[in-house]
Amino acid sequence: MRKPRPSNGEKSTRELQQMPLTVVGPLAVDGLSGPPCAQRALGVVVCQHKAVKPRHIVGLISAAAVATWAIQIAPIPTTQAAPCPDAEVVFARGTTEAPGLGPTGDAFVDSLRARVGAKSVGVYPVDYPATTDFPTAVVGITDARTHVLATAANCPHTKIVLGGFSQGAAVTGFVTANVVPDGVSALDVPAPMPPEIANHVAAVALFGKPSTRFMHAINDPPITVGQQYLAKTIDLCVDNDLVCDSHGTSFSAHNDYVDAGLVDQGAAFVASQLQASWAADVPAQPPAAGTAPSPLSPSAPLPLSAPAAPAAPASPVAGAAPSPHLPPAPLTAPGPAAPVAPPPPVGPLA
Repeated sequence: MRKPRPSNGEKSTRELQQMPLTVVGPLAVDGLSGPPCAQRALGVVVCQHKAVKPRHIVGLISAAAVATWAIQIAPIPTTQAAPCPDAEVVFARGTTEAPGLGPTGDAFVDSLRARVGAKSVGVYPVDYPATTDFPTAVVGITDARTHVLATAANCPHTKIVLGGFSQGAAVTGFVTANVVPDGVSALDVPAPMPPEIANHVAAVALFGKPSTRFMHAINDPPITVGQQYLAKTIDLCVDNDLVCDSHGTSFSAHNDYVDAGLVDQGAAFVASQLQASWAADVPAQPPAAGTAPSPLSPSAPLPLSAPAAPAAPASPVAGAAPSPHLPPAPLTAPGPAAPVAPPPPVGPLA
């Protein structure tokens, strides 16, 4: 019995074997490369493998199907913004300190978190070189300013805390400035922050901020905290610190802020500013129905503001001294005098 010839569009095995070969390179399956393969006409690929049995083909197809199914059902990672914290500390580290908050900044944040209870406190270390090439501090001013503006826009209810140590305190001080310092080109530094941003900043903590003497020595302008931030700023300097004390002579004192307790002092000040700011955001609750208003409630008149009821004229008290603010009142009412009987004699006291 003769085998049926292939239908139109199909090729016999002999015909496929006689087609010209085109080398297309090694075949890689699951990361393993095999021997070179050849592609015949009609897109048929023939590889220099040893004989491939049907069960091998079924296995490869099954594996490919499982991989495709796994890709389709695998969860696609989504980018989800972190929730806005109750407070955000934007802190600039000191000169030559490793990237991050620095030792002073770390101690400050730890102390602050311990003082605000369940409130969440986020942190943002200002990204700048913090080297002895002090003009590069402008990079930190730009970075801190950009982050503050973004936080105010994206998390309007988050209370921002600005802080810095040493050169970082200078960076933070310049961030609060209302104007570009004298002698500095406006093209070289970022513009001052909009005035309304001050409403988002609850507190400013500066540790070892370089003094005017020190800034003059490095040919930089003095640091002036903006007027809108002065009442919410604490500026701490260890005694005799050569960097921040105008008469200081000790550079080793510049490393004593944690041991001297000034970091905890700064954290206590900032915590009180935050608590006041959070309390101001809580709306006043009206009194519940059926309850008497408190004497201090604005809905009820204060005792001194209530209209006084007309009172009957009081009889004069014998022997009472006249008020120093009023003239002495007459003992008799206006009009014709009526005869008054003399008072009975008063006997001796028992």
